[in-house]
Amino acid sequence: MIRSTLRFLALARLALTRSLLVALLFDLSFAAGALAQQSPDPVQSPSDAANQTTRAATPRELALTRGDIQMARKDYTEAVAQYQIALQINAKDAAALNKLGIAYQQLGQLDKAEHSYRLALAADRKLSSASNNWGTLDYQRGRYGKAIKHYTRALAADQKQPVVYSNLGYAYYGNKQYPEAMVAFGKALALDPDVFARKGGVGSVLQSRTAPDPALFNFLLAKFYAKAGDAEHAAHYLKLSRDYGYKEFRSAEKDPAFASVIKDPRVQEVLKVPPSYEDQPQKTAPN
Repeated sequence: MIRSTLRFLALARLALTRSLLVALLFDLSFAAGALAQQSPDPVQSPSDAANQTTRAATPRELALTRGDIQMARKDYTEAVAQYQIALQINAKDAAALNKLGIAYQQLGQLDKAEHSYRLALAADRKLSSASNNWGTLDYQRGRYGKAIKHYTRALAADQKQPVVYSNLGYAYYGNKQYPEAMVAFGKALALDPDVFARKGGVGSVLQSRTAPDPALFNFLLAKFYAKAGDAEHAAHYLKLSRDYGYKEFRSAEKDPAFASVIKDPRVQEVLKVPPSYEDQPQKTAPN
């Protein structure tokens, strides 16, 4: 009898334990569901929030962006079409007019390019890139004096433009104002030591680096770098002056401007190699 009673009590405890576990699991499930219904939205990362708040591009911005893409692809005709779409929205959009001028200039339509730059400056007289670009047109046409005026105007609006100083130096050189050219090149290099490797800035055209009398031009650049103590670039441009046929390139050996770099092996190597015109045998006149 006692054993039966103990067994009954054990079974009753087991049943009670099982019912308590079921109830506990039910409560936990219910609580989890309630929390899920009351939980706030997931926290957004800064990038997700930024994407949601970024405004849609305007038709003008889309047209300018498409034009810039076509410029990068060198499809200048399509770039012109896109910039003209932007100008249909605002005919006095200085940035669009400047970009249109660059596209026309790349197509060789210089009169249209000049007209675009003129309109851009009429809309914004302080748009230095338009002044620079107009200057490149005059330089291309051999109007060095006018180009100098445009570059000077561009620098009056923004003096921290190495590309414009470089363009100004070339214009001075074309106008045979050599000291002024060296000053301009010096300012360009002070702002950007790699300016001569650049292709231009945003909205600015870097004019052709084909200078009149390239032999003398490269010798003057070598001289400038030598004064700055830059033997590497001095040797590079001295070699170019030699290869272009500058017959006085060995004057660097006695030129005080080259004193700080003259013993550098790179400069000495250039001076030791004879120019190509000295390698040619003397031709005798026929009898």
